Amino acid sequence: QVQLVESGGGLVQPGESLRLSCVVSERIFSISAMAWYRQARGKQRELVAAITAGGGTNYLDSVKGRFTISRHNAGNTVYLQMNSLKPEDTAVYYCYAPSFRAWGQGTQVTVSS
Repeated sequence: QVQLVESGGGLVQPGESLRLSCVVSERIFSISAMAWYRQARGKQRELVAAITAGGGTNYLDSVKGRFTISRHNAGNTVYLQMNSLKPEDTAVYYCYAPSFRAWGQGTQVTVSS
């Protein structure tokens, strides 16, 4: 069973940065697309960023230019670098492996002054 373990969430002030990490247990991580989703309280889960096995990326319009998704295949890890954070970025962030239909447990990101 594939396991995804996220880390890196926390409480920051507007304008600050965080980097989320997701370690995947599956050895074929390197040929798998990966994604980050988020769910704010009372809202539906939404796709924030995705990266293909070849490194192609796409982003939610509201995070373009501020967030960067990347991957380190040797470490079976996918990252989400979040800069210039805004209060509206507050949510639980989830790592997702579509090839395995597997979700991480989620990590809380709170942006507040």
